[in-house]
Amino acid sequence: MSTDEVPAADRVDWYHDVVSRTVAPHRLLVADRATFRARAGVLGLGRIELSKHVHADHRAWRTRRMIRQSDPEHYVLALITHGAKGFSQARNDTRVEAGDMVFFDTSHPYTAGNPGTDPVMSLLHIPRDLIRLPADRLDAALGSRICARRGIGAVLRRFLASLEALDSECTPQELALLERPLLDLASGLLAQQLDAFEALPARTRNQVLLERIDSFIDRHLPHSDLTPRAIAAHHHISLRMLHHLFRDCGETVAASIRRRRLERAHADLADPAQDHRSVRAVAERWGFTSPAVFSRTFRDVYGLSPRELRTSRSGRVARNVKEPSTPRQLAGLSGL
Repeated sequence: MSTDEVPAADRVDWYHDVVSRTVAPHRLLVADRATFRARAGVLGLGRIELSKHVHADHRAWRTRRMIRQSDPEHYVLALITHGAKGFSQARNDTRVEAGDMVFFDTSHPYTAGNPGTDPVMSLLHIPRDLIRLPADRLDAALGSRICARRGIGAVLRRFLASLEALDSECTPQELALLERPLLDLASGLLAQQLDAFEALPARTRNQVLLERIDSFIDRHLPHSDLTPRAIAAHHHISLRMLHHLFRDCGETVAASIRRRRLERAHADLADPAQDHRSVRAVAERWGFTSPAVFSRTFRDVYGLSPRELRTSRSGRVARNVKEPSTPRQLAGLSGL
């Protein structure tokens, strides 16, 4: 939805209606009605919704009277992907910029504004009853800034970014399946912000921990000392607990590391821009310490050696090589 399809005189009223329907009823004050532009869209994910807003300079208020008249009773995590936004709720005043989130509640008054900037925001709308954290601690965090550049915040940010292309690729039933992982990540992020991780349900705690471990593994694939024991130690859990978390993933921790390293190495070898790197350098780049083990493992999974892939890269061979059949197949390969 875009103001480009609306007569200039009606654009502010149009966006006011969009905000009222996608977020909650507001009052809007627009700096320049003649040049005002905005775009918005909504994606349903079960009971959770994701909306995206791009708009010119304006200020917004949600008052107690509006709350009494209409309230969706949502917690909202707003991710700023461009520009900046000022926000005030529950005596917390903050300015959030690209890479930040702000947490707010439609059941409490708030004000928001973006003087001098045209922000791009993704808003995750979550029914209040889905967040199983103490309400008083959540209220204390309203209007607070949350960093989405690292840890759970970064995982959630990347997940939200990946959802933008799904509207045309997934059925509503498929999109509804994403409610649970989104809720787990959002709950984990809020629990981390509130130092209330112990208040999460056990299932959610385990899922959030697994997401953090997945992100850690991806970041440290080049390190040859990335082992299950090192991963467990970094996350302050036992090796047994780590293996338990991976039990339902269909592959062991070591197999997961191996698969990801092979995928990165395969991508490099299939990329002409990486031809300046030798096969050995590519292997070392992704944590393989033995060229012989790398070559043998690569052939077992993809059906040809690293050198054969590179020298026969007409595209035909690369498309016809074997993909890793199953996590179980990878689990049977030896050597990192």
